[in-house]
Amino acid sequence: MIKLPGGARRIAVLTTAIAAVATALTWTLTATSSAASPGPATAKAAASVPRCYASDLGVWVPTNQTQGAAGTLLMPIEFTNLSQHTCALYGFPGVSAVSEPSSSGQQLGSPAVWEPSVKATLVTLAPGATGYASLAYSDVITGNCPSAFKRTAAALRVYPPGETVPDYAYWSFPTCTAPGQTSFMRVRVIAPGIGVLGDFG
Repeated sequence: MIKLPGGARRIAVLTTAIAAVATALTWTLTATSSAASPGPATAKAAASVPRCYASDLGVWVPTNQTQGAAGTLLMPIEFTNLSQHTCALYGFPGVSAVSEPSSSGQQLGSPAVWEPSVKATLVTLAPGATGYASLAYSDVITGNCPSAFKRTAAALRVYPPGETVPDYAYWSFPTCTAPGQTSFMRVRVIAPGIGVLGDFG
């Protein structure tokens, strides 16, 4: 549930943010409209607010908010702005399960598939503010995985939109590396807020 690496100060700030919002987080995943390109107003706003870099963010998954639906577990990936300036996120994060929360971590299975059923919007984060991306995890695929190909992840490697440097979030779930069974996650665009019940961007 904390962003690694980043130093004791950043971890302490993020731990405080998690404690403040964890009790309010309950949610599920629904479908809305298809993804679209930003319009003129969005483009103007994006030009005036710098994008969030990995170094600006704490990324965490409140797994106690996981909910099940027809063989799929649904959970939010949270992006908290730990910097001292406002920054913005737009679109999909890159997400994959890894064996450890560092550059040495081995990727386990395929990266999360981008789910385009929700329209992307510019998410502006003031210092301390949080946005989220909905993650859908198939416990059917991983549950049916042959034992020789089943591994338990230690973290998610998360690339903020437009970034080539990742953040890491603690995430301990089974994964599958068997041929044809490696695609067990889907992720939606980043939305504002902390993913409370009924709020899906």
